[in-house]
Amino acid sequence: MIEGVELATALAQQAESSEVLAPESAAALAVGLSALAAGYAERGIGAAAVGAIAEDDDMFVPGIVMTVLPETLVIFAIVAIFLV
Repeated sequence: MIEGVELATALAQQAESSEVLAPESAAALAVGLSALAAGYAERGIGAAAVGAIAEDDDMFVPGIVMTVLPETLVIFAIVAIFLV
């Protein structure tokens, strides 16, 4: 009978710890997926920016701006974590 009580206590503690970690897990997933999406977007934009800069040196600033824009997605995700 004591084993059943110990098992129930252990399961209750595990359930409480998983409820506590749920918001942190969701936040980590949000930032991770947004970083993955930003990296995927920067891949194509960076290649196009380098090609544009090779053709015309005046495209340097627009190329840098367009390459950095997807990274703001990750910054917004981190800000959202602190707001929630």
